[in-house]
Amino acid sequence: MAKTRITSPPLILPRALVSNLLRLYDYPDPRRPGRLIKGYDCPHALRTARMCAAVAQSMGHQPARVRQYQIACILHDLGRAGLDRRLFGRIWSWARAQGIPTRPREWRAIHPETRYGRETEAFVARYRDAMEEAGIALNPWACEQVEMRLGYARRLAARLRVVKPRLRELAVAWSPWMSRIILYYYYPEKLKGAQPWVRQLAEILVACEQFEAYSNQRRGRDYYGRRREELSEAFAYLDALQEDAIISRPVVQALRALASEGVFDRVLEEAKGEPLSRRERMFLRRAGQE
Repeated sequence: MAKTRITSPPLILPRALVSNLLRLYDYPDPRRPGRLIKGYDCPHALRTARMCAAVAQSMGHQPARVRQYQIACILHDLGRAGLDRRLFGRIWSWARAQGIPTRPREWRAIHPETRYGRETEAFVARYRDAMEEAGIALNPWACEQVEMRLGYARRLAARLRVVKPRLRELAVAWSPWMSRIILYYYYPEKLKGAQPWVRQLAEILVACEQFEAYSNQRRGRDYYGRRREELSEAFAYLDALQEDAIISRPVVQALRALASEGVFDRVLEEAKGEPLSRRERMFLRRAGQE
């Protein structure tokens, strides 16, 4: 695959299509009939999709594939449609404080007796009483917030069933590989036997989504309990994912190279909600040297 010179994260899709895709994050509020819960942090999905396209292009993926890939990247958080920012944050801040695993693969590593795909039910059964003592009632709406992490595959599948008619209206052909790359971070086993290009696109999505999330001020405040965004922590997490064989060295190198060239400066500023400091810019310029 021939590599492409990238100067900024590209939006390959027509803006009208992007707007329609982002509307798929709107979710009927089960507590208030007739009202919609607007999609949470859609700019994160869009920034991630632009970064993913930049890395994919720089690694030689062809335009038609990158276009379809960018659609999947825009919808990578679709399984979180309906996210209740305050409740989601309370649940997962409590879980992290207790040292409870918050991702399916981590849950199964600690609780191998849990039936595959039933992590949400196992979490609720195990921690319902403790959470209620902490003031968090695990009612059906709260259980949906748990499902958004521990049952992400099931919830994504459910949301895709709902929105696929709309995708067809938008002339979007949804291929199975698109779902598999979205699920890769939580369910790496779903890419067993996948073609190398599918695996690489999945790794790029994980790398870019996490890089953006570690720089995202809104997410940091809402449900990571973070007071400040540090680029060093973002890169350290990418290195940890590489050590865990979730992402490969070529993908990390490609992201670092683009960061050092200034390609991601603007999207990182958007994520942070403020200009990059001189120290941060210098850090990014050195990123490709690691």
